[in-house]
Amino acid sequence: MLETSSGWNFSHSAFVFGGFSELQKHRRLLVLPFSISYLSVLLGNSLLVYVIRSVESLQSPMYTLICLLCVVDILVVTAIVPNMLLNFLFDWNQISLAGCLTQMFFTHFLSSLESTLLLAMALDRYVAICKPLHYTEIIGSSMMVKLLLFTLVRSVSIMATLVGLAGSLWFCNSNVIQHCYCEHMALVSLACSSTEKNSAAGVAVIICFVGIDIPLIFLSYVKILSVVIQGSAAIEERWKAFHTCGTHLIVMMCFYLVGSITFLSHNLNIPIPTNVNTFMGLLYILLPATVNPIIYGIRTKEIRKGFLRILNPSAKRLLVIKVSPSGKGKGQT
Repeated sequence: MLETSSGWNFSHSAFVFGGFSELQKHRRLLVLPFSISYLSVLLGNSLLVYVIRSVESLQSPMYTLICLLCVVDILVVTAIVPNMLLNFLFDWNQISLAGCLTQMFFTHFLSSLESTLLLAMALDRYVAICKPLHYTEIIGSSMMVKLLLFTLVRSVSIMATLVGLAGSLWFCNSNVIQHCYCEHMALVSLACSSTEKNSAAGVAVIICFVGIDIPLIFLSYVKILSVVIQGSAAIEERWKAFHTCGTHLIVMMCFYLVGSITFLSHNLNIPIPTNVNTFMGLLYILLPATVNPIIYGIRTKEIRKGFLRILNPSAKRLLVIKVSPSGKGKGQT
């Protein structure tokens, strides 16, 4: 329901999601693909967490970071998709301002955590490959604690400021959010007061995360590749390194590029159709959460072995029968 008011003494306390408005009569058709995507995120990431936590040989910093990445992916998708599916199915599309700001905070907070985890994973691989003799000294429990504190302080402070500025605005015109969740600029664009601070905060977020994390990730992988090329690795091993690093970088670039475009489209007046912008906002959340279990799980040899070990516990012990000259068998493990 659209509400309007001409006075600044009135500000909306409830909003309506208007994502995919051009598909209003057919929005129920979107339930199936998004439900399948959500279930695949839950299944893939939960299974990967279970394998990492269950296999003793996977208890190392690298796999701990992958495990944390899976948990973050589950949480960020759960913050958006279930409510969106109810909207598509039953037109439960209203949300209070407080609820909108809460969803906004957790969505952007968890996305920023994912960015930091991707950076930490790249740096972990850099130390493991480029400085293997000092790996245990550099990447230890104290470093993990420092990383956790840095991640929380950076993400909480920046996102709390972002959401606090959005919550201070007056919304006296339309109360229809042209999105499927409370994306920052989708809400800010409805304000009837000045949004200069909000736009500046949006740019600051991109600088703090994209402007810092991407160069460090890229440099880490470039250094890894240079060490592999200069080393004595066989051609097959070099190709494997190129393929692995290239895949990681492509997915990361999609994550950062799509996120930056959706975040800055209002600030830079990029003429993106509303439905396309809505889809990109969902793709920014769903794509990494869907493919991360494949890239960091199925394509990782140690995790594949751990998964097979869980499926076939008897494979842990191989009974070898040796026949003695007298015809009696003796079992050895």
